[in-house]
Amino acid sequence: MDDAPNPNWFLRARLKTRQLLLLIALDDHRNIHRAAEALCMTQPAASKQLKDLEDMLEVRLFERLPRGMEPTLFGETMIRHARMALTSLAAAHDDIVALKKGLTGQLEVGVIMTPGMSLLPKAIARVKSAAPLLRIGVHMDTSKVLLDLLQRGVLDFMIGRILEEGGSTGLQYEELTGEPACAVARLGHPLLSRDDLSLSDLATQSWILPPPGSVLRHRWELMFRRAALEPPVGAVDTTALLVITALLQQTDYLHVMPLEVAKYYASLQALAILPIDLPCAMDAFGIITREGHLLSPGARALLGEVRGVARELY
Repeated sequence: MDDAPNPNWFLRARLKTRQLLLLIALDDHRNIHRAAEALCMTQPAASKQLKDLEDMLEVRLFERLPRGMEPTLFGETMIRHARMALTSLAAAHDDIVALKKGLTGQLEVGVIMTPGMSLLPKAIARVKSAAPLLRIGVHMDTSKVLLDLLQRGVLDFMIGRILEEGGSTGLQYEELTGEPACAVARLGHPLLSRDDLSLSDLATQSWILPPPGSVLRHRWELMFRRAALEPPVGAVDTTALLVITALLQQTDYLHVMPLEVAKYYASLQALAILPIDLPCAMDAFGIITREGHLLSPGARALLGEVRGVARELY
């Protein structure tokens, strides 16, 4: 037997879908007679198909036992790939049906806060105008949580960060843009009228901050330390935007947030951006998908719009 891999071996061997179904039925029933009945075949026909497949591969796929059949290591391998192949074919059929009806179905996408404020909503609006029956579930959370959902198959794709501590095996990353941060305050805050703001001015203020241990909190503290300043103490620690905006409106506290998010809230006149460029930024974010995962037509359509909107924004 030639050991060299050949992606077209199944074409030469004329591997039949019926044989794949038989492998799965034999794995389910562990009995040639019951497997044949499940596929509406005669037992001799099932036995011949199995023998043909074993002859083709030149290995024994099942051990014939007195009271049934057990897959060999070769058999378990073929069964696993047979299930994957038939699942892919079933998904292809669903995709064709969806395309014939116009894009329908359900897709799930994960997003971190910054691209969730502008990029993803614009992409969803565009794809929904062309495919109004498409159902889109949006999960907004940290990259760590979203990566877990993606790897478990809950999400079709996500927009976020690949984390340094690992966990990116089997994932594909397509960078979109970096994420600078800024300082924000209530409308009418005394510091808004200053044109000479410095980090030393901000070091004396009270702050609302992401919790200790978060990436943005670490970058914020590092920003002061690099300027030979002690980071402000006594902060209110929260990521709840409703609490943050309410506190900002009722106090002279400051808050650090991604610039794109701040611009959105500033456009609603919920807060104002302080006139200082902070030497503080989050890592870049991008589109993250699972390697080898075939996206549905709806997911591909939304992903295409995400890329298009990203080119316009970034």
